[in-house]
Amino acid sequence: MSRKRLTQIFPWLLPWRKKQRRWFFYLKMRFDKRRYAKTLATDKTLPYQLFSSSCALYNHSTGFSMTYQENKVFNLKLVAKQMDGLLIYPGETFSFWQLARYADKHTPYKDGLTVENGKLTVSPGGGLCQMSNSLFWLFLHTPLTIIERHGHGVKEFPEPNNDEIKGVDATIAEGWLDLKVTNNTDNTYQIRISFDEAQITTSIYSLHHPQLRYEVNNGELHYWQQGDTIQEEIAVVRQAYDYDSHAPMGQELLYTNQCIITYQLPEGTIISRKEPTHEQVTTA
Repeated sequence: MSRKRLTQIFPWLLPWRKKQRRWFFYLKMRFDKRRYAKTLATDKTLPYQLFSSSCALYNHSTGFSMTYQENKVFNLKLVAKQMDGLLIYPGETFSFWQLARYADKHTPYKDGLTVENGKLTVSPGGGLCQMSNSLFWLFLHTPLTIIERHGHGVKEFPEPNNDEIKGVDATIAEGWLDLKVTNNTDNTYQIRISFDEAQITTSIYSLHHPQLRYEVNNGELHYWQQGDTIQEEIAVVRQAYDYDSHAPMGQELLYTNQCIITYQLPEGTIISRKEPTHEQVTTA
């Protein structure tokens, strides 16, 4: 039997504990010797587009009031103001929370849906994971180096489309989990974020002509049972192409994503009884 956390025994300590965690979270970044990207340039866009992606703002399948979806969009637009136009210079690091820390300083977040302890619940700022998901998907299509990313430990819903790439989410939690990428190249990159009535679009541009473009797909997919839970394990692979000629330049395994599945899998899905193993994808 696992021991209860102190905040489970004394729930009144939880607000203090969260404040403490946030304080140490930012203090650690202050002294970690990284240069964090902070320069916003919304008046102009860099000349070369590497990748752009759009996704729906509203999810009609949560089972909750659509008010929370409206609130999520409100929250996303608040945090987008801190990131749209961001320049990531050589040697700089993008941190979601370094930029989003004061997004609600003058206008508070609204209550939105979020996952806590594997359960869908409501909290101020809920829905910001859609922004971190979109940005992570963007970064996977660049030569930027991902130094911190956390997948959701529990997946409550299947992907809306069967051909949607699995395992490319990035959850964030202030004081605990961040999304960070470092620019180890000699090029400068810029994030642009825009909204229309139905979609959010995230794009990334570079100052100098890129050498490569990237395509991200899934490799092997396995489901396996561990105790009373069903685990999903999916390989995420990336194919590089010459930016101009589109000639294939090699494929690599980026990572293998694991999460618990809480929804009913389609009839006939093969579920193993032990954890599968994956081999490294070879480079062409």
